[in-house]
Formats: sequence, C-alpha cells, structure tokens
Amino acid sequence: MPFIRIETFIQAPLQRCFDLSRSIDLHQISMEHTNEKAIAGRTSGLIQLGEQVTWQAKHFGWTQKLSVQITAFDAPHFFADELLTGAFKSFRHEHHFKATSSGTLMTDLFDFEAPLGLLGLLANQLFLTKYMTHLLQERNKTIQKIAESDNWKEIL
Repeated sequence: MPFIRIETFIQAPLQRCFDLSRSIDLHQISMEHTNEKAIAGRTSGLIQLGEQVTWQAKHFGWTQKLSVQITAFDAPHFFADELLTGAFKSFRHEHHFKATSSGTLMTDLFDFEAPLGLLGLLANQLFLTKYMTHLLQERNKTIQKIAESDNWKEIL
C-alpha cells in the first residue's frame, strides 16, 4: 500500500492552519484545476468529527465521486479522513499540526490502495503515487498562501 508523507511549514498560528485544513471552501479553491466540488454531506464551512463530504472532480479525463468521513479529531493538533466510497479501494489521510516558535508544521500522512489488484499496483508505481503527491502538495501550497496572508479571513 503506498504511503505519502508531506511536511509543510506555515508562518501562521496553529489554530488557523488547522481550521483552514478542514475548510470545505478552501479545499475547493485548492482543487479548482480538477473542478472539485462538494456535492453532498458537509458542502461548506469547517468539517467536524463524524461528518461526511462527497466530492466530485475530474481526474484522468473522467468525472469521479469520492465520499469521505472524518474519523478522528483532536483539535487543533490532528484529524483524519477515510474513504467511504470512490475510485480507491481504501485510503486514510491524517493531518497533523505542531506549533513551532515561528508558525506551524503541518504533516500529511496519506495511505491509499488502488483497486484492481495487480493492475492497481502497477498504476501506483507508474503514476498514481506521483499524482496524489502532487495534489496534496498543491493543496498545501494553497493552505500556506492563504494562511500567511489576510485572505484567511474570507474563509474562516
């Protein structure tokens, strides 16, 4: 099962980074290039423990739906979302936040498994892990950019 770890330093307070990371509205901004939209469950605001969201986006040339649920929550240090339905066999995305002397260290841990057995394993090696890493990095750049400016006030 592929595992992605990404650390992003943000020059902004812990609570702001935590809240922006669970903002449905910011997520949609960060994924504009895939036309990702929240279409069911929590569709705006800050997602909470036990809540679900269904996303619709275009990846690899076709429109896909993916539903996740927040399964763990320890504000403002940690939350996790897990796949309910979608194109993956499974995934768990952990979001960790640690205050530092000059901001917040945000760490993403993303475990996922593609469907289709050996074909899925091949897809992971050829392109899927790289694609997912890029998506997470782009999302984090958006969080960082908004958190480090006054634009966070328009989201939270």
